[in-house]
Amino acid sequence: MKTQIIKELILVLCCLCCFPIYSSGRDHQVTDIFQWGKLPDLPDPLGVAGPFAGISNDVLLVAGGANFPVSLFDGGKKVWTEKGYVLQKQSSGRYRWINTFVLDRPIAYGASVNVPRSVVFIGGCDAEQCYDEVVRIEWTGDRVQQYPWPQLPQPCGFTSAALIGTTIYVAGGQSAVNPQEALKNFWALDLTDIESGWKVLEPWPGPARALPVAAAQDGCFYVFSGHDYVPGENGAVVRKFLNDAYRYDPITKQWTRIADLPVSVAAGAAPGFPAGSTHILIFGGNDGSLAGREMELKDNHHGFSQNILAYHTVTDTWRIIGKMPAGHVTTNAIQWGEGVVITSGEIRPGVRSPELYLGTPVETKTGFALLDYGVLFVYLILLVGIGIYFSRSERTTEDFFLARHRIPWWAAGMSIFGTQLSAITFMSIPAKSYLTDWTFFIFNLGIFTIAPLVVFFFLPFFSRLNVTSAYEYLELRFNSAVRMLGSASFVLVQLGRMGIVLYLPAIALTTVTGINIYFCIALMGVLCTIYTVLGGIQAVIWTDVVQVIVLIGGVIISLVLIALNVDGGLQGIIQTGFVQNKFKTFDWNFSFGSPTIWVIVIAWFGNLIPYASDQTVIQRYMTTASEKEAARSIWTNAFLTIPASILFFGVGTALYVFYKSKPDLLNPVLSTDAIFPWFIAHELPAGISGLVIAGIFAAAMSSLDSSLNSTATALVTDFYRRIKREASDHTCLNLARLLTVIFGVIATGTALIMAKMDITSLWDVFIKIIGLFGGGLAGLFVLGIFTRKAHGTGALVGFVVSIIVQILVQFTGSIHFLLYGVTGIVSCFTAGYLASIVIPVAVNPANNLTIFTLTKVKQQL
Repeated sequence: MKTQIIKELILVLCCLCCFPIYSSGRDHQVTDIFQWGKLPDLPDPLGVAGPFAGISNDVLLVAGGANFPVSLFDGGKKVWTEKGYVLQKQSSGRYRWINTFVLDRPIAYGASVNVPRSVVFIGGCDAEQCYDEVVRIEWTGDRVQQYPWPQLPQPCGFTSAALIGTTIYVAGGQSAVNPQEALKNFWALDLTDIESGWKVLEPWPGPARALPVAAAQDGCFYVFSGHDYVPGENGAVVRKFLNDAYRYDPITKQWTRIADLPVSVAAGAAPGFPAGSTHILIFGGNDGSLAGREMELKDNHHGFSQNILAYHTVTDTWRIIGKMPAGHVTTNAIQWGEGVVITSGEIRPGVRSPELYLGTPVETKTGFALLDYGVLFVYLILLVGIGIYFSRSERTTEDFFLARHRIPWWAAGMSIFGTQLSAITFMSIPAKSYLTDWTFFIFNLGIFTIAPLVVFFFLPFFSRLNVTSAYEYLELRFNSAVRMLGSASFVLVQLGRMGIVLYLPAIALTTVTGINIYFCIALMGVLCTIYTVLGGIQAVIWTDVVQVIVLIGGVIISLVLIALNVDGGLQGIIQTGFVQNKFKTFDWNFSFGSPTIWVIVIAWFGNLIPYASDQTVIQRYMTTASEKEAARSIWTNAFLTIPASILFFGVGTALYVFYKSKPDLLNPVLSTDAIFPWFIAHELPAGISGLVIAGIFAAAMSSLDSSLNSTATALVTDFYRRIKREASDHTCLNLARLLTVIFGVIATGTALIMAKMDITSLWDVFIKIIGLFGGGLAGLFVLGIFTRKAHGTGALVGFVVSIIVQILVQFTGSIHFLLYGVTGIVSCFTAGYLASIVIPVAVNPANNLTIFTLTKVKQQL
């Protein structure tokens, strides 16, 4: 009866996911991403062009520059200054100039780069010459300190620079005040090895240039526009304005020409501003349309561009995304907090402005409609309803932990698939293929390598021994210490995982729905804990089934909608994907430090970690009625993985094609991982987008509910029941529910703390934690099942060695993170086996639970 009700619910959801697809009409262009306000004017009432500027210990430093005390058009001469000023934000929220300082000489038109606690002023010139000097400037709280740094390879002014990691890169410029040619220079200074000085690198493959705009984004260095010096009609040197652009990858040390700018942005505010994880913003610039007519136009010159150009590093596209309050050139765009400061500059030939502007990001309007919020609310209430529904049958620990083996094989298989398909995965796989290609697709095929191993070599022990916790096997095979170590390791991994699987999806969901991140985390954490406490593993599995259907349906709808809204439809997506090399699947380079085919194939065996040693997965297939049913559930998960992977990687490629043709619909401040939720919220029909976003909420909750129930199972089964053998089943059930509540509170609280601290790159940390303990844990099972001689002491030695090996591997960074699990398994197995040979320990004959004695398992029960 219950299964029939669930089937009817699933049918309803399938119908909803097949809702007629139409253009939502919610397409919108993201413009004016900054709200501009004025800061106090520069103390120099004329303003300056070419100043140095940057942030040191949360104050703004502006120094140097040049202006015309007497108008250029009245015969005035340019005057350089050595004066510097300090702008501080007061506790009241107002800004005030609080101090002054003096540079060693009057100087302007160099480059400025923010480094930790300081600003580096690079090169520059005065009326007579350009300089090779580099100075680090630091505000100490009451004064400015200046420290000389290694000189440039040659004098250089009118240049641009940017910082990537711990390396400053300088590109372009000129070596004289009145040059005959621009420089084609590219230099680098490693901040961890300053004494070695500047390194001369291979420059970009285009023409030389002065006054380019440099930028750093996603680990790469960019050079945009600028002007070259070429002979004019009468033999005089004239400026040739450029609109080409180049990207430099410090890892491969290769330059790539990227899309040309719509217009030249020579002398635009520098460096370019990195917005989000994939955009670069360029403020203003000189397009050269009135070059050479300065003396003719004089004060009738219309000034310089106020446009803000946005370059998207993924789709290689440009667009205008807003305007500045005024068109300033030969100035700086300095990141201060979350905003950007434009520091004085030139507004017309010969005319400076003392005005400083602060642009603060404008909150992007959410694409969520009222109907979407309603669908989200109903969906989340439905999940709680499932928990309440199954609570009536949760009378024993066998009900709570194993559903009394009543789960159909297909539902268990979908639940395993749903457990592996976390909200993070749902967002990150499309984001990965959108950002790069299909290289990681091959990794997902590894399940077909692992499934037979699990079915034929691991499942028989779990099934025939009728274990509740996977780690019971470790005690039967080795001893109680190994069991408790394995179970404790699992619990520690889950504790490290719970907060992350709530926090990371919440970031993206908050961006696209407008729901406060704290409320978002609390909502998921509280509801998930409620239905898990009430319904046990049955509620966990059936909510997994529902969310898998919703998410897969959402991906299919998204693919269809994209195909209907790009030129050429599905064929156009495929053609563009091939042209842009988005379907690249194999990297044949022989390297273990990048995701080459060799790394990915070896990493297939890392899938043993979830399927052979992770209680959250093993518990799923142990809820079925028999070993045969459990095997079917494992194969169901395997066969679901292939079409699902094609869909997820395919939708990432489709998103690339969609936004390449419609760059105006991108949100520049959006993280790459949020690209798919952004599309769902803004492009899918109202109601359908609410359902799919609700599915992402549910996927995050699914990852948490799996951890909550399985952790409670492990602690009660492997620890409490071993210590309190006389404890009643009712007491154990109540303890399991109490632990579920406690861990739910811990997970929610941890995620809220992460949100408060604004911690990023936690997924990488999580992968390292999994590799640190997960590989060794799987190694214990491999050691027990595939060897006769291994014993408990050897297993403990192997586990400790695997952790040491993992720490060394991660510290050296010698291999790709996909191999962490494999190195953990191999090191644990190898060290454990050798230790078992070397260390003499009597092995209990009853512990012969290996593949060599598989037929004896039933006899030992």
